[in-house]
Amino acid sequence: MDSSKENLFKQSSAAKRDKFGKFVTAICAVIIIACVLIIFLFVAFKGSRLFFRDHVEFSRFLFGIKWQVAKDDYGALPLLTGSILVSLVSLLLAAPLALGVAIMLSEIISSTLAKWLKMILEILVGIPAVVYGLLGMLLVVPMLQIMIGGTGYGWLAAAMVLAIMILPFLVALNLDALADVPDRLRWAAAALGADRFQIWQTIIFPLAWPRLGTALILAFAQSFGEAVAVQMVIGNATLFPTGINSPAATLTSVITIGLGDAVDGSRESNALWALAGLLLGISLLFDLIAHYLIGRRKNEV
Repeated sequence: MDSSKENLFKQSSAAKRDKFGKFVTAICAVIIIACVLIIFLFVAFKGSRLFFRDHVEFSRFLFGIKWQVAKDDYGALPLLTGSILVSLVSLLLAAPLALGVAIMLSEIISSTLAKWLKMILEILVGIPAVVYGLLGMLLVVPMLQIMIGGTGYGWLAAAMVLAIMILPFLVALNLDALADVPDRLRWAAAALGADRFQIWQTIIFPLAWPRLGTALILAFAQSFGEAVAVQMVIGNATLFPTGINSPAATLTSVITIGLGDAVDGSRESNALWALAGLLLGISLLFDLIAHYLIGRRKNEV
């Protein structure tokens, strides 16, 4: 009798494994959160030295119109303008095409063909950024030289390369958004006599729009933080863009070029770390907006 009671209250091997798995998962979560906090604190500490040790005003750094290392002038506004312009134009180029491809894969072609095309898109996601940069130098820059003249290097070339880079990522997010619409609503509308366009216009797009908007924000954040491919084709001139493809610079391209040669602890190094902090803060803002939209969508559902 006593042995049966002991067996009744004794944990099974499956329960022990489940408990151990929860413990390991909790440890991993704590490690990830700690790593993220350490990165934020490290970048904040390195970047804040520009303001507290070198006594550069934050307003002068954020709204200054000149970034000239030789003259000890560190105004980030031209770089911020270049980042926003390149990211926004790349999104405008990629978003319609990505939405069209997602509609084709989810609503029009057969599931077998769609499966193969999705595999190709997954391969494109894994291509390194430097390959896109090389393709931009070999294809996009010469094409722009022929079409609009000049060297071809500039913000438009960078935007076109980024549009190609974020296209597979944006298609995947759009596919998830469209798949989130229940099939029963499509069938009900079709049973009532609605054609494919009417189903898309009145049911699919309105219900999928919150997640489609989230996809645009995440794609913008991805293009905003890209460095290598942009640096290879943008021209790297720390000036405000004045023409359709004038050379420009972004936050990431200036950090990539300058941080390796800057002396640690110098004003230039501190200014580059301040740029990194600005980039990190803007990326965090985009992520928070995306999470807010996702949470809002779940609450509505």
